[in-house]
Amino acid sequence: MPALIPTSFSGKVTWLGVQRRPVEDLVIFGEPVAEMPLTFAGFGPESHAGLTRPSCSRVLKQYPRGTEIRNVRQLCVVSEEEMAEVAASLGMERIDPAWVGASVVIAGLPDFTHVPPSSRLQGPDGVTLVVDMENLPCQEPAVTMAKATGGQGKAFKSAAEGKRGVTAWVEREGTLRLGDVVTLHIPRQRVWAQLETARKGA
Repeated sequence: MPALIPTSFSGKVTWLGVQRRPVEDLVIFGEPVAEMPLTFAGFGPESHAGLTRPSCSRVLKQYPRGTEIRNVRQLCVVSEEEMAEVAASLGMERIDPAWVGASVVIAGLPDFTHVPPSSRLQGPDGVTLVVDMENLPCQEPAVTMAKATGGQGKAFKSAAEGKRGVTAWVEREGTLRLGDVVTLHIPRQRVWAQLETARKGA
């Protein structure tokens, strides 16, 4: 029995970009690209590319910082609609995806940040991204936005709660292009019955 279910939900790729240096450096913003050739290591020029990566603050309860681990956050994927909601709550006309270190912006997938972990986003040529999990907001994009706009966006971390998109990694190689439609495939399994109990005990 197949473990993944193709759904009727799809989204359109409206922006692609590369962050050549980590967003924490606050030195150079990401830049748009027209297409994104993806290998099992991600997108070559991207600062988060690689088959492995050093562990960071997100997994400190599992590994000491700097431990070499499998790289499941090769790409940062955000929702066009959710970023528009964040911009509106900040009183901004728009948020440039480059300011938040986005790799891919997708329009048309509702409640995108909360699609089930291990979902797949599959492009026209078969290129497939695996959703690792929700990308929790941090303060660095707020600083980047403030620099780019002359002071706006300082409350990004709180405004982006639950709307920051997901991290993802490449399961099948291929190329994503502007305008591509990606189809959402979700795991067949139900939500774990002990999820809320486990979260309360964390």
